[in-house]
Amino acid sequence: MRVCATYGSVPGERSDAPMEEFRLDVFDELPGDIGRDDIIALCGRDASLVPEGFEGLVDAGESEGGIPFRRIRSVHDFERTPEADAIAEMLSVGGQEISKLACRADSFSDLHRIYLASEKASRRHVLIGMGEIGTVTRLRPEVLGNEFTFGYVGEPTAPGQLPADEMMRLGDGCTVVGVTGNPLGHTRSPAMQNAAISQAGIAGICLRFPSPDLGHFADAVREYRIRGMNVTMPYKEEVMGQLDRIDAHATEAGAVNTVVNDGGRLTGYSTDGYGVEFAFSEAGRPLEDHPKVLVFGSGGAARSAVYAAMGSGCETCVLGRNAEAVRRICSNAGAEVAGDRSVEGYDAVINCTPVGMGGDSGYMFGLDGLREGQTVMDCVYSRKTALVRAAESKGCRIASGLDMLVGQGARSFELWFGKGPDTRAMRGAIS
Repeated sequence: MRVCATYGSVPGERSDAPMEEFRLDVFDELPGDIGRDDIIALCGRDASLVPEGFEGLVDAGESEGGIPFRRIRSVHDFERTPEADAIAEMLSVGGQEISKLACRADSFSDLHRIYLASEKASRRHVLIGMGEIGTVTRLRPEVLGNEFTFGYVGEPTAPGQLPADEMMRLGDGCTVVGVTGNPLGHTRSPAMQNAAISQAGIAGICLRFPSPDLGHFADAVREYRIRGMNVTMPYKEEVMGQLDRIDAHATEAGAVNTVVNDGGRLTGYSTDGYGVEFAFSEAGRPLEDHPKVLVFGSGGAARSAVYAAMGSGCETCVLGRNAEAVRRICSNAGAEVAGDRSVEGYDAVINCTPVGMGGDSGYMFGLDGLREGQTVMDCVYSRKTALVRAAESKGCRIASGLDMLVGQGARSFELWFGKGPDTRAMRGAIS
């Protein structure tokens, strides 16, 4: 990976990247030792500021000529990703040595268009998607045929950039995994997975892939050689239609939260059940030690919790607002529809709904029915919910939603990398 270090501020110490970009909106005075592999970005300033005899590249923006230096023509679209043919046409215009185009990327479809454009490009180029989902384009210069890629020093100069030293550490062919959903503002998965990746000494990174839909999801995963993806709300069921194979546990659960890419063959797994079992074990009382369990919810996480409880030999009842979905879960798993809205008589209560994520109301059962000796788990981990507060006040054992996240993430890590992670490092990263 040929990294060009771009300086967002005047550095205390220069980067040891193979290329450097000196922006004239940052530097009042250029270093005296810039060379043939370096770039001076005019950033709207006069080319007369470029030292006489400079042998490197001058980024003149969209200027077509009149600059007596080796030239980069750079085009930026901060609003959208154009169609692939339009990008290829933009790259072809002009007499510059290298064409650069950076465009805003917001979806898997945008990533797909950038990839198609790179295949159509007929000249030396740098093609980048700006924004969080576009970060992967910076890590895959070999996929996009880019002459080099950018990493920042000091401060980012564009959205989606990574530090130059991290880019060089990762190197060509680094393993990329990620998480997708909508919205993704709450997710702690990247911090958790990156801690485990670092602890294992793997040249890899976990990125966020926020996208308003799953259009071209499978294409982008294959094209950018993304090893795996965690899938969260609301895509756990929809993603199944884009996969080549679905694991038996995921088929039973009716949802996928982990995708593994084996050379272009995409397999879907459900690791939520592992997360439930891990959380109960971490709480000091394994799931199988709870004879009767109540699961609140009717989505993919609830189905996984039901199968985990049933597989642990627990009598399992399901409570949820979608009566048809609850009946379907119970029929498929052999569980029972909860007879009433009381938590009395249950040894464990598992909330698999978003109730509690944004407020303290909406539970279909009375919190005053909790009692000492029960174990309570809330899959909502972004805040201490009313359910958890009530359970603590009654002396219940708490199985942490964060531990569920660690458990399911540990299983995803194992599927992606072929070995188990350091779960203590994962938990420490999100506590």
